[in-house]
Amino acid sequence: MVPSTVERVPRHTALHVNEEIRRETDQRIRQTVAGGPSAIRRRLRELDHEWDVERTLEANAATAVLVTTALGALVDRRFFVLPAVIGGFLLQHAVQGWCPPLPIIRRLGFRTAREIDRERDALAARL
Repeated sequence: MVPSTVERVPRHTALHVNEEIRRETDQRIRQTVAGGPSAIRRRLRELDHEWDVERTLEANAATAVLVTTALGALVDRRFFVLPAVIGGFLLQHAVQGWCPPLPIIRRLGFRTAREIDRERDALAARL
């Protein structure tokens, strides 16, 4: 069965990485709340601009497709195979919620939209 959109990335992320992201989020919530209402409002504005996993993967894939297409046109036609591979990764991510760059992106701390919303909701409730 194909996992739902909201659970597919965490399901395909190592448990210790999910836990680290949750711990860091909880710590940020505590620190922000301690800073008072102005800190909460500032953090909520920051969250409006945070890139989630999906946006990061899309930007990464688009950049890689553009670069490898240019390399195929200007350097060697064999580079044209890479955009097809990248497209396969995107399709795999859309269906399964996993693709080869995902573990790296998650370890870098990129969160799902749901994880970002969890922080946003926790902060908004304390205003």
